[in-house]
Amino acid sequence: MRRLFPVTEETAAPTRDVTGGATEAGVRTPGGGGGPAGGADPVDREWSLDELAAAYAYPEPAPGGREPWLRVNMVSTLDGAAQHDGRSQPISSDADMRIFGTLRGLADVVVVGAETVRQEGYRPARAREAFAEARRAAGQTPAPAVAVVSASLDLDFSLPLFSSPSVPTLLLTGAAAPPDRVAAAEKAGVRVLVAGDGTGVDPARAVRALAGLGLTRLLGEGGPRLLGQWIASDVLDELCLTVSPMLTAGHAQRIAGGPSVPVPRRFALASLLEEGGFLFGRYRRT
Repeated sequence: MRRLFPVTEETAAPTRDVTGGATEAGVRTPGGGGGPAGGADPVDREWSLDELAAAYAYPEPAPGGREPWLRVNMVSTLDGAAQHDGRSQPISSDADMRIFGTLRGLADVVVVGAETVRQEGYRPARAREAFAEARRAAGQTPAPAVAVVSASLDLDFSLPLFSSPSVPTLLLTGAAAPPDRVAAAEKAGVRVLVAGDGTGVDPARAVRALAGLGLTRLLGEGGPRLLGQWIASDVLDELCLTVSPMLTAGHAQRIAGGPSVPVPRRFALASLLEEGGFLFGRYRRT
């Protein structure tokens, strides 16, 4: 069963049941028909890309221009594992990948940590015809750029992500990054952005550096250490979290790592989708 549960100020309520039991008033399915609260069964069909794009749209620009908005897309099992055997694909699903593609179709830039690039075998983001017209109208490139966060720049610059992207790949690093690695990146056609005074990257400076290039719709895709840094620096605006109905046990990482914050950050549920036991939540900072 596929269901969409948008949450607004009008529909938010203390109790929510995605199984079709008692729910708040105003629940609707993607096609705009009645949801469980209206007495009709949810529509069991594949969500269109237009429906998903509307459900995951970035905030409208403020009167003074578009402010950077950092959202992160992650997946977790029921027991908190963000990956299995070092990769997220085994705990994903077709619907999860469809939303993954939609989020990329909306973004100006995909931000990812170097370790995730190595583990997941990252390739350049591709232009998709389904989003071509909307991206042109929004003044975006045909595909989002990929920005890799790395202190050491220990990356293979001969890989397609760096050697043959449709939009030049970016590297976010610190001022003390190894000069020979910076030179190797630039020789490969990668644009290097300094976003830290030492070897590491300051999350707030990274967001500002990307926004300075006009890349304000930011999509983070991991890994856990990078997400932990964003949380600690309080620069995260939105978390898109897939809860996979799987149990893995073991010692896999959570979606966020690193030191804990002094006070837990509170986010509000903005929308919730369900398919085949997978839950797709969108949470925004309060």
